[in-house]
Amino acid sequence: MSSSELVTEVVNELFGMAGLQPLLDDPTVETINANRYDRVFVQYNDGRRARVGPIASSNEELTDLVRLLAARASSQERRFDQGSPAVNLQLPGGERLFAVMGLTAGGVTALSIRRHGYLTVTLRDLRRRGTLDPGLEQFLRTLVKARKNILITGGTGAGKTTLLRALASEMDPMERIVTIEDAFELGLDHDPDIHADVTAFQAREPNVEGEGAISQAELVRWGLRMSPDRVIVGEIRGPEVIPMCNAMSQGNDGSMATLHASSSRIAFTRLASYAAQGVERLPLEATNLLVASAVHFVVHLARAGDRRTRVVSSIREVVGADGPQIISNEIYRPGPDRRARPVAGALRTDTLDDLVDAGFDPGVLENPEGWWGP
Repeated sequence: MSSSELVTEVVNELFGMAGLQPLLDDPTVETINANRYDRVFVQYNDGRRARVGPIASSNEELTDLVRLLAARASSQERRFDQGSPAVNLQLPGGERLFAVMGLTAGGVTALSIRRHGYLTVTLRDLRRRGTLDPGLEQFLRTLVKARKNILITGGTGAGKTTLLRALASEMDPMERIVTIEDAFELGLDHDPDIHADVTAFQAREPNVEGEGAISQAELVRWGLRMSPDRVIVGEIRGPEVIPMCNAMSQGNDGSMATLHASSSRIAFTRLASYAAQGVERLPLEATNLLVASAVHFVVHLARAGDRRTRVVSSIREVVGADGPQIISNEIYRPGPDRRARPVAGALRTDTLDDLVDAGFDPGVLENPEGWWGP
């Protein structure tokens, strides 16, 4: 080992992320998965996967590293011990870390780190990267301008947070935005030139005595008292769906959220299952009425046919509820390559009128092959 490499390793041990630091310093690494300290796999931003060297010299060292990172976590210390064996936090560089201890085979510590490559991104950027075609870029931009409520869906690593950032970049810089997250990830408050007026909330875990937990559902209710123009929930994963839908349907038009779902249609089932966890205990019919009155569009992301490129694959307009069913029209549906193509006549006339008033060219929807380039 050269003297410069030795100095770098010592600095990483003292001030950085120890064995994780070289992987975090590599801009092509997108995901780091450690099944144990010496069984580590990475996924690169071109879709390649590889096994890499150990990130610690022992399980105890890896556990201590995660515990140190939890203690340094952005706005509040997070526990990582036998009483709280899982931790979810944002690293200083913006990466998202989730770790568990004592729950895997062999009782070792395991972790996963996901990096968002584009902390500041626009719809134009996503078009250049192949996520959108020019027609989708204009359509999504107009949804924001027309203050439509949008739910972004997709699987893990589909690009939901990146698309949410890109949509938010189309908002007026002086609009007041309140964001609610389980762990800080969106970072809309980092660039005042793009978003000048942002209050970012993060859920809080209970302390050692089991007290002091603050859920996302509670934060949504509190956020509504802070006079927001738009409310953004980083990811719906529980009963916060009800206050979020209330926010969307009670004057905070143009609000947004993301949701893990395998298709745009299955999103409604996921919302209903999360709503059932709420203290309100709404029946399915009431939940569907609430969702239908709140969510205007569902935008679904998937991997393209090459299994590497993240693309908008489907867009649904929510038109109403009928008992146990939410009625929607798929106005963009996936083609053979899983890229979204417009469906002629699927968008309701009154909705199209709203979008035209906001500057949309209806001719965009008339090309059944979309506007994807070669």
